[in-house]
Amino acid sequence: MFRLYFGNGLAQNCLAWSHRPLCIIGRLKVRCYSGVFSSIIGESEPVKMFERTANLANNQIINYKCDPSEKWLVLIGIAPGAPERPQLVKGNMQLFSVDQQRSQALEAHAASFTQFKVPGNENPSTLISFATKSFNAGQITSKLHVIELGAQPGKSSFSKKQADLFFPPDFQDDFPVAMQISHKYALIYVITKLGLLFVYDLETATAVYRNRISPDPIFLTSEASAVGGFYAINRRGQVLLATVNEATIVPFVSGQLNNLELAVNLAKRGNLPGAENLVVQRFQELFAQTKYKEAAELAAESPQGILRTPDTVAKFQSVPVQAGQTAPLLQYFSILLTWGKLNAFESLELSRLVVNQNKKNLLENWLAEDKLECSEELGDLVKTVDNDLALKIYIKARATPKVVAAFAERREFDKILIYSKQVGYTPDYLFLLQTILRTDPQGAVNFALMMSQMEGGCPVDYNTITDLFLQRNLIREATAFLLDVLKPNLPEHAFLQTKVLEINLVTFPNVADAILANGMFSHYDRPRIAQLCEKAGLYVRALQHYSELPDIKRVIVNTHAIEPQSLVEFFGTLSREWALECMKDLLLVNLRGNLQIIVQVAKEYCEQLGVDSCIKIFEQFKSYEGLYFFLGSYLSSSEDPDIHFKYIEAAAKTGQIKEVERVTRESNFYDAEKTKNFLMEAKLPDARPLINVCDRFGFVPDLTHYLYTNNMLRYIEGYVQKVNPGNAPLVVGQLLDDECPEDFIKGLILSVRSLLPVEPLVEECEKRNRLRLLTQFLEHLVSEGSQDVHVHNALGKIIIDSNNNPEHFLTTNPYYDSRVVGKYCEKRDPTLAVVAYRRGQCDDELINVTNKNSLFKLQARYVVERMDGDLWEKVLNPENEYRRQLIDQVVSTALPESKSPEQVSAAVKAFMTADLPHELIELLEKIVLQNSAFSGNFNLQNLLILTAIKADPSRVMDYINRLDNFDGPAVGEVAVEAQLYEEAFAIFKKFNLNVQAVNVLLDNIRSIDRAVEFAFRVEEDAVWSQVAKAQLREGLVSDAIESFIRADDATQFLDVIRASEDADVYPDLVRYLLMVRQKVKEPKVDGELIYAYAKIDRLGEIEEFILIPNVANLQNVGDRLFDEALYEAAKIIFAFISNWAKLAVTLVRLKQFQGAVDAARKANSAKTWKEVCFACVDAEEFRLAQICGLNIIIQVSLLSYESQIFGTRKWTTWKKLANTIRTEDASMS
Repeated sequence: MFRLYFGNGLAQNCLAWSHRPLCIIGRLKVRCYSGVFSSIIGESEPVKMFERTANLANNQIINYKCDPSEKWLVLIGIAPGAPERPQLVKGNMQLFSVDQQRSQALEAHAASFTQFKVPGNENPSTLISFATKSFNAGQITSKLHVIELGAQPGKSSFSKKQADLFFPPDFQDDFPVAMQISHKYALIYVITKLGLLFVYDLETATAVYRNRISPDPIFLTSEASAVGGFYAINRRGQVLLATVNEATIVPFVSGQLNNLELAVNLAKRGNLPGAENLVVQRFQELFAQTKYKEAAELAAESPQGILRTPDTVAKFQSVPVQAGQTAPLLQYFSILLTWGKLNAFESLELSRLVVNQNKKNLLENWLAEDKLECSEELGDLVKTVDNDLALKIYIKARATPKVVAAFAERREFDKILIYSKQVGYTPDYLFLLQTILRTDPQGAVNFALMMSQMEGGCPVDYNTITDLFLQRNLIREATAFLLDVLKPNLPEHAFLQTKVLEINLVTFPNVADAILANGMFSHYDRPRIAQLCEKAGLYVRALQHYSELPDIKRVIVNTHAIEPQSLVEFFGTLSREWALECMKDLLLVNLRGNLQIIVQVAKEYCEQLGVDSCIKIFEQFKSYEGLYFFLGSYLSSSEDPDIHFKYIEAAAKTGQIKEVERVTRESNFYDAEKTKNFLMEAKLPDARPLINVCDRFGFVPDLTHYLYTNNMLRYIEGYVQKVNPGNAPLVVGQLLDDECPEDFIKGLILSVRSLLPVEPLVEECEKRNRLRLLTQFLEHLVSEGSQDVHVHNALGKIIIDSNNNPEHFLTTNPYYDSRVVGKYCEKRDPTLAVVAYRRGQCDDELINVTNKNSLFKLQARYVVERMDGDLWEKVLNPENEYRRQLIDQVVSTALPESKSPEQVSAAVKAFMTADLPHELIELLEKIVLQNSAFSGNFNLQNLLILTAIKADPSRVMDYINRLDNFDGPAVGEVAVEAQLYEEAFAIFKKFNLNVQAVNVLLDNIRSIDRAVEFAFRVEEDAVWSQVAKAQLREGLVSDAIESFIRADDATQFLDVIRASEDADVYPDLVRYLLMVRQKVKEPKVDGELIYAYAKIDRLGEIEEFILIPNVANLQNVGDRLFDEALYEAAKIIFAFISNWAKLAVTLVRLKQFQGAVDAARKANSAKTWKEVCFACVDAEEFRLAQICGLNIIIQVSLLSYESQIFGTRKWTTWKKLANTIRTEDASMS
């Protein structure tokens, strides 16, 4: 048995699956997984519980159960019945103890566990009930057993019970299939296969009821614990619910079964009606017999509490107490407490006894254990000794007025509200609030707030509550209450909102200010509050509440008492026009004192007020300082050029030179022209703002001219050296235009040196024909190791103009730009341009200059040396009008001069790409056939032949004969594809590729004679194989066999055999197959060899062959020979393999009847005897036929058939038949 977890999946060999505990039973073992369903989901491995006992082997498992503690497990199976009564299925049970790890095998068809409390024991016992039905000594025995498992040490044990199961005569082969035990009624339900239900009492095993509940077989049941019955499913698919009829079972047991004791027990266990008279009668008998304990127990267990009445209590009270003994009344109450909960009257009477004895702790324990039924009377009784305990009783008894009174006495007013809400009680809340106010103002606030949160609204008007607080001058408490209840900010609370603000503005202005700051009210009287705020000095709050401009102007000028930030925020609430009016008033009253406030307002609300309007206000009061501060905050978010200019102007007029410098350096939106002109007119002592503007917006010449004419040479040097050396060429150009001394210009240039851009400087000087001015500067840069291309370009131009050995510079200087210098040389000397372009690989420029000046030899050398596919494609383009001149120079000069294989390869590839085959042949003949350095080049020879194959096939054979270092196999295949078969044959022959060569003769030239001749000349097996295959395809079978033999090729034996049989050349086939047998061991080969021997009547070779080791299927060969009437050969085969039946038939075909009879005798087959017999009769060999007939007539069933056969023969056969029969009769007598 194993515990199952779904994560592991179900076992493949699953025989049964039980719901709870979930189990799986394997084919060879029982694997059961114990545990409640919800707890088995997981990844743990299964846990083995137990293995099946031998009595359950080969059983069909029908049930598995465990007790509630999962300490006892039972497995039940069924098996075929005894041979004497197989219809009665046998049941087997395995009971397993988890604690003892032991099993017990029993005979049973159904079983179930339950818990039962034995009288006198505190804990219940575990019982097992099982039903058996067996066949022994010709008798059927059906029993029900109830046994206790694991008896409790030192406690009363359950007596083992046993009862018979009475099956009706029609149900003698029926058997139990399920058992359920009702915990509610302590009844055992036994359900049988054919739908019988047996009901037994669990405690006594007494039969209670029997009936058939289903006409269809039952196969599944389950406990219905809620109703004390069970569910069942029958074969028809019906779900049945069986349970006890509570109204009739007790009368049925007492009346029909006449079992009063069982009826009373059932009524007590199930609290069932029907036994009232019996219980009362029994109680009176016990009371009369002074068995007070038994009477008390009966009363406690009485069904439906029929004895739990005041009369019963009175009876026990009336019994006199004997000295030294417990009073019967206390004994009665003790049993009731043990049994369960007391009713109201019992609780009151018992509590009265306990209170009189001053044992309050017993009451507390019983209440904690819920043993007493609480009532108002019980609370009144307990209140005399304990108020807290009485309150608990009142609450449980739902004595609401008493509970409220108790809470009021304890001053737990909050609990009054909670409790009243819970029970739906309405106390006098106004009275309670007044009571609390006298002693606990804060408690009154809490209580009032609790009332405000009650469902259905506050039971006391908010204004009334507020007046109660104000009557006692409790301003803070009234404020706290109103602030909480007015949180929803409802229109109907406008009066209360005004009230709370008024009382605080008069008494506590700070509190009122905080309330207004919180913004929680919006329905109060705003004009009234505005006046009160102004009187209280809360000018900001007054401004927020006034709605007329004159009122606002009157209050707003009190800036000395208003926090600036609050005033700024207030401006945000005004309309644009009112705000601008207020700003003007503030500046008019105190320009210097209110400027920062106005600037802050303008910054904060510039979008609403309008930037232009704010600027006009500042300009109206000529406040450049205000304009500077205002625009400074707005500048970063504005792209208006006018605003940026005004800011620059304001900063300049207020002496903020650093800010002017910053804005001119960082801003991208001011009007550069306008700003430049303003700064030039302003003539600031610091030229950096002007430098920023001119440098950024391209006014460098204007800047240079301004600085030079104003003798600000220091700023010129600073600009060139530190600000922007890149604009130094523009500065130099303007200084040259302004006729500045060369010494200053040269010094300025040398001061910048490597930071100065050379190219624009050269352009500026070159435009003014002052390039030589830079000679010293350029040489200085070169001496410092400068590799700047523009430096060397300028220096090269100076050298070319001065004709100072320019070829040396062009070929040795690695830094100049070939394209720039070459372009500079084109008009002065084209050959120098070619040198420059060659050095820089300027293909287009070099091609253009050489075409323009007819320098095709230089162009050809350059193209060959360049080895560039794109360049070759460009010059060999058909649209190039100079292509022919270039090709002539390449063929005649450039390539013959070249010693580089790569250059030659690139040229050849280019000619191929350009699709110039004739020119390519001309080129290749020049470099391959005329003893150049590339005459033996493998690739070039290949290319020459391949190009000739494509363009001029007439030259191919000559090239094949003259050239030796080319790829024979590949070129030969290309020749075949080009249908140059003789050339291909010559190539393959030249390179000793004989197989390819003979294939050309056979497949392309289609000359078998030449192929045979060639095969004789080379004498190669592979060549002969190809010739043989071709001969076979052409039907020259004998020649093909000869060729296969010469090739020693046994691979095509199937095709050869098929062709030889078609051509009837079996002698040649024998020769071939003898060769094949030396190489392969195939049944087909050996069988065909025997067949070929037979076809040419070489029977001796057949006899010799079958005696030597072979793999022929002689049976199949013999059948084939027989089918083709080669009987002599077939006779040899059948005799060799001892197939006497076939041999007899074969000898009949050969008219060798005596041998046929001998073979039939060895075969000893009726069919063979018949065939030989009929053949002898047809041949009139009657003596031999008589022998055959005697063997046939032994089998009587064949005699009639033989007679029918003779009936079809001539009349003379009747005589022979008669002789045969007479001879047989004589032999039998």
